[in-house]
Amino acid sequence: MGNSRLIGVGVGPGDPELVTVKGVNCLRAADVVVVPVMAASDGADGGERGRAEATVLHYVPEEKVVRVVFALNERSDRARREAAWDAAGERVAGLLRTHGTVAFATIGDPNVYSTFTYLAQTIEHLVPGTVVETVPGITAMQDLAARSGAVLTEGTEPLTLVPVTAGAGALKDALNGPGTVVAYKFGRLAQEVAAALRETGRLDDAVWGSALGLPEESIRPAAELDGAPLPYLSTLIAPARRDGGRGGKL
Repeated sequence: MGNSRLIGVGVGPGDPELVTVKGVNCLRAADVVVVPVMAASDGADGGERGRAEATVLHYVPEEKVVRVVFALNERSDRARREAAWDAAGERVAGLLRTHGTVAFATIGDPNVYSTFTYLAQTIEHLVPGTVVETVPGITAMQDLAARSGAVLTEGTEPLTLVPVTAGAGALKDALNGPGTVVAYKFGRLAQEVAAALRETGRLDDAVWGSALGLPEESIRPAAELDGAPLPYLSTLIAPARRDGGRGGKL
């Protein structure tokens, strides 16, 4: 058998229609489609159907989908996180040794804050010679921009993407700078994010969204956030300060 292939396929933010034609073809052509599931606190498969899996099942039969447990939510215990990574890597390596092509479905895009990056590095050690490829996916910021009318960039404006998992300090620095700022993964720090928007004068134009394209979708002006906890996978767009004509606003 020739070299096995590991393909990271971006399946978008949740709306099954936002998977690219190439992504769908890739998922269907693969021998196995791996979807990440969160580990439960006891280390077992959390059992919850993740967003990537729910999207994939619109296009491939369930028997082709393999759940692999990742410590996606393990921040405090580094040793446990590493152990979960090693186990996940071994599981995918085993699949690659017995199948020609393994697709790994990741929400959003495989090259934007994705678990796929770590998996690919692990596989390169465990199964040398594996060909690693990615298929781009639509990101949450693009989907939120489309659904809210917030324009991400105009003219010469820069765009800054900040994961708030590292705390609100980096976000505040970005908000003090030019251009549009997008924040990811800030559900647990919603209060700090609202405060940073207020302090930098960016609250009025900012828009927040979660579960985009899903029945429980929520899209609101950031000014309405009351500090209550939000879903972890929340997205915020704070558009550039623009004079004169503006794009659509909520």
